[in-house]
Amino acid sequence: MAAVKKEAVKEVVKAAETAVEKKETVKTAAPKTAASKTAAAKSPAEKKAPAARKAPAKKAEPKETVVIEYAGSQIVAKDVLEAATKAYKENHKGVVIKTIEVYIQPEEKVAYYVVNGEGSEDFKVSL
Repeated sequence: MAAVKKEAVKEVVKAAETAVEKKETVKTAAPKTAASKTAAAKSPAEKKAPAARKAPAKKAEPKETVVIEYAGSQIVAKDVLEAATKAYKENHKGVVIKTIEVYIQPEEKVAYYVVNGEGSEDFKVSL
C-alpha cells in the first residue's frame, strides 16, 4: 500500500513540475481510499439535501381608517363609501361600478356620490 502512495505522489510531483515549466495549473485527484469508495457508494437519497429556503416574512398591511369629526359627531369614511356603493347598487341593478367618488358634507349630514362620472341630486346618503 505504501508503494502505491509513493508512486501516486511521484506522479503528482512530476505533473506539477511539468505544469510549472508550461505555466499551467494541474488538477490532481487524491488516490481513492476505502473511505472515499464508501462515500461514493452512498445513494443520492442518503446524501443530505440542502436546507429549504424560508420564504421572506410578509409584512402586515397597516389598518387604515379615516374619521371625520364635525360638530360633536364622527363619520368613518369607509362606512360612507360602503353606504354609497350599496345605495347605488340597490337603485341601479346590473350596472357595473367602475369609479365612485364620495363628497361628504358634514354640516348637512349628507354625502353625495358620483358613479362612473355620473352624478345626480338623488345620489346621496344620510350620515
